[in-house]
Amino acid sequence: MPLVSIAGGALFAERLGNGPLRVLALHGWGRRGADFKAALGDIGALALDLPGFGASPAPKEVMGAAGYAELIGPAFDVFDEPPVVVGHSFGGRVAVARQHRFPGSAAGLVLTGAPLLRLGERRKPPVAYRIVRLAHRMGLISDERMERERRRRGSADYRAAQGVMRDILVKVVNESYEEELSGLGVPVHLLWGADDTEVPVAVAEEAQRIVAASGAPVTCEVIEGVGHHVPLQAPEALRKAVESMLERVGR
Repeated sequence: MPLVSIAGGALFAERLGNGPLRVLALHGWGRRGADFKAALGDIGALALDLPGFGASPAPKEVMGAAGYAELIGPAFDVFDEPPVVVGHSFGGRVAVARQHRFPGSAAGLVLTGAPLLRLGERRKPPVAYRIVRLAHRMGLISDERMERERRRRGSADYRAAQGVMRDILVKVVNESYEEELSGLGVPVHLLWGADDTEVPVAVAEEAQRIVAASGAPVTCEVIEGVGHHVPLQAPEALRKAVESMLERVGR
């Protein structure tokens, strides 16, 4: 299906299904809205290309999930009533930040593989890298040498990102959303791959505990034999989770 332009080209999205719009889908880092075609293709859904991915232009400044929550505001204006919001990975961060920052944006949340919490102690970079970084700050090694070190030690997402998007990635991977999870106020379903090595099931379990303690309805479902990319690896399970949430919130 053709892309839909939102807010004069500030955002673009895939229009999925033929019925009334009921679902807004937010993809993971480095992905795009088309990831949700198999899962939501027969549901009235808007699968957004988040800013900086797919057809949507990148933000003009460095921001975290809260900044993205503001940028995607025009997408919610397309809906006649608050949608069920589906968030995979980075999109889950944005979905939680949006509902916390703008209560009532979503009727319910379906989150999958979302790095919502930083569990355990943060590991320091290797000593050798810290020495190189200090030398760069002191002007003893070139920007080019420092960039080679960053790319050599960084994740695949970090190596692929450029300009403002790299700085955004560095910011968001250091965020944790305990406060946001404590103030969602809508039903939440956590759908996780048992073999997710990027965001382990322990993150979903702790997120479930935090949401439950806030009094919001929350369930957690773990899919055996599935890894991080649930929209692509288990689209049927995601579709069923979304349909169940739609029924629960009367959409």
